[in-house]
Amino acid sequence: KRVGDDVNVAGMSNDLVFVYPYGATLGVQKPSIPVLSTGFVSYPLNRPVCAFCELPSGGRLVVTGSCHLFEDHWLPKEENATLQDIVFRWLLHDKDIVLNEIDARNPDVNDYNFVPEVRSLSERPKNCVQESEEPPKDFRSLFTEDLFRFDMRLIPETLALYEQLNEKQKPLTLIETEFERPLPLLQPAVLPPALRDLPGPALDLFDLDEEFASEKVRLAQLTNRCKSEDIVYFLRQCSEIFNIPTEKEGESAA
Repeated sequence: KRVGDDVNVAGMSNDLVFVYPYGATLGVQKPSIPVLSTGFVSYPLNRPVCAFCELPSGGRLVVTGSCHLFEDHWLPKEENATLQDIVFRWLLHDKDIVLNEIDARNPDVNDYNFVPEVRSLSERPKNCVQESEEPPKDFRSLFTEDLFRFDMRLIPETLALYEQLNEKQKPLTLIETEFERPLPLLQPAVLPPALRDLPGPALDLFDLDEEFASEKVRLAQLTNRCKSEDIVYFLRQCSEIFNIPTEKEGESAA
């Protein structure tokens, strides 16, 4: 809640935030002046919570809707201590605290709206069926013939329209009725034949990483793959990597 522009304090901003615990709104009448209001954030909106009154004899009175406003627990909250200082200084006739005459005459507060006690009304539920009047003894008086009528009084006027519109009078024809079907008519689903594609070309599988690897990378891969007993295989593969001609078959490797 904030202090309005009704009070002007020398050297102090009017935008003063304070806490208003366990309080109620006030019904302020002249010569009292509402000074504090609930603002537009809390509910109810723009209702006075504190009022000043100055008597012709010079006495002053401050009325607030919460006695907990200046208690020890709530005094250090927000700017309640500053608000207490303003109230006490106004009661002591401090010259620095002056009421704004324009805002005091037309305070920015809403009128008090009476709201029914919802809690007590909820304990007294009523049925939702409305009570109706007793039916008359002559039940024929309940019929209203003006809403619907089945007779031939409008046929002469209808026949006269043919002459006014220069239309030939023809007998009415029957209109073929179309009954609603729960399901549409069945239609065969024609699907195109599923043709098999030609197989792809038969290509040899190559390990591109192995083919384009450098000599050092291929030699490292060969070393990790061979063991101590594969010394002959290791030497033959090393000769292929470095393009060294090998011995003929049947001879021992170098």
